[in-house]
Amino acid sequence: MASAEQPPEPLDPPLDLPFDLPPDPRPRPADDGPSRELLAPAPWAGDAGSPRVKGVRTFLCAPQGCPYVIVRVETDQPGLYGLGCASDPQRTLAVRAVIDSYLGPLLLGRDSADIEDIHRLLLNSGYWRGGSIAQNALAALDVALWDIKGKVAGLPLHALLGGRAREFAAAYTHVDGRDADEVAERVLAAAARGYRHVRVQVPVPGSDTYGAGPADAVEAERRRLRTGVWDSTAYLRQVPAVLAEVREKVGPDVELLHDVHERLSPAEAFTLVREVEPARLFFLEDVLAPEDMDHFPRLRAAGSVPLAVGELYHDAQMYLPQLRAGAIDFARIRIPTLGGLTPTRKLVAACELFGVRTAPHGPGDVSPVGMAANVALDISSPAFGVQEAARFTEATLEVFPGAPVPRDGGLRPSSEPGLGVDFDERAAARHPVTEPLEHDRWALLRTVDGSVGRP
Repeated sequence: MASAEQPPEPLDPPLDLPFDLPPDPRPRPADDGPSRELLAPAPWAGDAGSPRVKGVRTFLCAPQGCPYVIVRVETDQPGLYGLGCASDPQRTLAVRAVIDSYLGPLLLGRDSADIEDIHRLLLNSGYWRGGSIAQNALAALDVALWDIKGKVAGLPLHALLGGRAREFAAAYTHVDGRDADEVAERVLAAAARGYRHVRVQVPVPGSDTYGAGPADAVEAERRRLRTGVWDSTAYLRQVPAVLAEVREKVGPDVELLHDVHERLSPAEAFTLVREVEPARLFFLEDVLAPEDMDHFPRLRAAGSVPLAVGELYHDAQMYLPQLRAGAIDFARIRIPTLGGLTPTRKLVAACELFGVRTAPHGPGDVSPVGMAANVALDISSPAFGVQEAARFTEATLEVFPGAPVPRDGGLRPSSEPGLGVDFDERAAARHPVTEPLEHDRWALLRTVDGSVGRP
């Protein structure tokens, strides 16, 4: 240990960053050094030969363009480790700090098999528990422990969760376009690639519309600077008609989905639910923000369009009022934000009991490690409905060997032990993350009167 007169040199992050981090003289949890006291140790003896956690390492990389926080939990058995995804693209460095400074050190020396006990201990360690940042940090460690458990057992993760309930998980992809003709053309192209479910986003001229690309360079610059505005009146005037026209053009054999992205007021949401009926959507996603969740029972009764919600929920219990009230049809679960597989598998069981299907969150900011955890739940649960599936870049596939890739509109589970996904540190180092407020600026939005809008 360094003397008080000469503090240790600050440690560089495992991956080079294009900006400076504040100095941190504390050793990262994976560093070899004096052994730490094991706080609140489990009073039972672990199974003979059960691996114990020796190190926790965090990595930042952005092969998909968005920042990933990847965690590797190392054990005292040579070559045995687990991977986890802590990717909150809005607060990447904060999540990493929670792992490196708090949860990682608490995990060292513990029996990796005691996942339930460890999850509860780490969850309660913050006292003011919960929230997206802490839950993402916890989730990465939790999923890594499940990965280790699968490798020790020699079984793929879905086998530990009850085994197969289906051959593959139906996936949905995303399309947008300038008008109904272009959108319909892209929907049919996706259907030709095997997708039976396609999310459709429609641009609204003059409005900063979620999920639709910019019309030209001028609009692209407005989006970069976040100077565009959101116009909900124009959205309600245009989108239902375009969705109905797309349905007419593509026919009944392709399931269409649409994401409102929580941008409407409750009164506007009631209008939309009624007016999208002709489009016969598979589901309408995030028509209201979590702050307005009390309106969902009345909203569900206002029309027949299935409702999906939940990607912003950071606690499994946030779903319970909607499940009990029969107010939603699909739970949009995000394993990292919910704290990992340990709480999410319980939520999925509750969805099954209440007749609600799952539609796990799987955009590009969920890494292949997180997607593999999704697929394990999808394959093993009778409650599964559909899986959002981003198209990973070639760079991402290089960084994450074994990444789940849709084939013929579906995702098949790996037969490898654990998650079935690995992480190439050298390849990851070629894709550093951007400076804060670069990627995550997209969440900044104003409305036509200048007030702040939801992203």
